[in-house]
Amino acid sequence: MSKIRVANAPCSWGVLEFDLSGEAAGYQQVLDEMAQSGFVGTELGDWGFMPTEPGALQNELKQRNLSMLGAFVPVALAVESTHEAGLENALQVAKLLKEVSDSPFIVLSDDNARSDIRRKNAGRVKKEHGLTDEQWETFVKGAEEIAWRVLDETGVKTVFHHHCAGYVETPDEVDRFLSMTNPLLIGLCLDTGHYAFGGGDPLAALKRHVDRIWHVHFKDFDSAVAREAEKNNWDYFEAVKRGVFCELGKGNVDFNAITQELRRTEYGGWIVVEQDVLPGMGSPFQSAQRNREYLKSLGL
Repeated sequence: MSKIRVANAPCSWGVLEFDLSGEAAGYQQVLDEMAQSGFVGTELGDWGFMPTEPGALQNELKQRNLSMLGAFVPVALAVESTHEAGLENALQVAKLLKEVSDSPFIVLSDDNARSDIRRKNAGRVKKEHGLTDEQWETFVKGAEEIAWRVLDETGVKTVFHHHCAGYVETPDEVDRFLSMTNPLLIGLCLDTGHYAFGGGDPLAALKRHVDRIWHVHFKDFDSAVAREAEKNNWDYFEAVKRGVFCELGKGNVDFNAITQELRRTEYGGWIVVEQDVLPGMGSPFQSAQRNREYLKSLGL
């Protein structure tokens, strides 16, 4: 039996950190459908989406036999003036996670899609769209300060989530972030779909950064949609709307090889399915069921 357990995340139901039009399902429906689909864990979603009182949240999780794994915390790390508020937010989230989970993660990321040039060029970022050396120093300083304070005050560890439409998207940017950060302080949340959309091979990333990968998001990637996005100059949200992150097994990510590599390296963490959709888009429950069946075909 595999030690790897599988979860889903609210973003698969259109619960995203962005200020978008459209109505996503409520947390009770999302948690019900996660559990009914056969998943045994979840991430928190946006602050306030689920109950923020520990007892109430724990009750909702226990009713459905779900574990809480972590929470996505976006911070505009390249802007030093955002670091203090980002730290306060991360601490608030970490304190809640600590009350309802044995070993959760803060899933730290850039405040994605806030930069027009990164949003408009997601999946086709060029070097001139990146951070300056000075901005990199600010970015890393903020990430490490947040990770250290969260660990010191709550015991919760931090993983960094690379993300299209944010300032750490491409393989080179992921490499640079990891080379500049303390490997004992910040791990990597490898997101297979974002890594592929950002121009990389997720299996190669897994092999290259195995010691830094503490958390894994399974997201598929449709290269045909990415080509259309480039041809038509679609921004990040239009690409998501058009299905660049498709159901597992329907895109270009080699999940069989990735699963075998995770087993070979004795990865003992969670796999979290993320099939990002915009609020009100698609058929999340049916997709979750199909995604769970696909994972079963991999022995998960």
